[in-house]
Amino acid sequence: MNDEGLEPATLAGGCFWCLQPLFEDLRGVKSVEVGYSGGTVVNPSYQQVGTGTTGHAEAIQIHFDSAVLSSEDLFRVFFSIHDPTTLNRQGPDVGLQYRSAIFFHTPAQKDAADRVIAELNPDVWQDPIVTEVTPFDAFYRAEEYHQHYYLRNPNQPYCRAIITPKMAKFRKQLQVHLRK
Repeated sequence: MNDEGLEPATLAGGCFWCLQPLFEDLRGVKSVEVGYSGGTVVNPSYQQVGTGTTGHAEAIQIHFDSAVLSSEDLFRVFFSIHDPTTLNRQGPDVGLQYRSAIFFHTPAQKDAADRVIAELNPDVWQDPIVTEVTPFDAFYRAEEYHQHYYLRNPNQPYCRAIITPKMAKFRKQLQVHLRK
């Protein structure tokens, strides 16, 4: 936990523009930033990550109150809003930078991720979950124009075609976890 009593979580599940607005709607989540994690280049740019050669995934870093939202519930939401059975792909986005990953910050987060994967694997998904569960190393905040992209650009074609329907489905299915 950090000084504010919040726990960090770093997740990758395709385009970070899609993940940020979904997690910002959750009870217990205090902040969500988009950026890059899991690679070898220090402070990479969007253009560098987009080449697929840095090893980074587009990711979000969340700070949440684990007394309100447990790591297990956070990971259950994560698995419900993307396809964790496709390797290096989410919908139209293809490449290592779009992989599914949980970059765990503590052994307890790793255990929670492993429990949720074991719980979901046989019951929810026909194919095996390929989500990478790996220790957190670094998170590099993406350029400012990527932060809150959906909020600032709801009428952009990608947002209207991909994110808006995902938001509607998310709000309908996961009402129990949403802010009131």
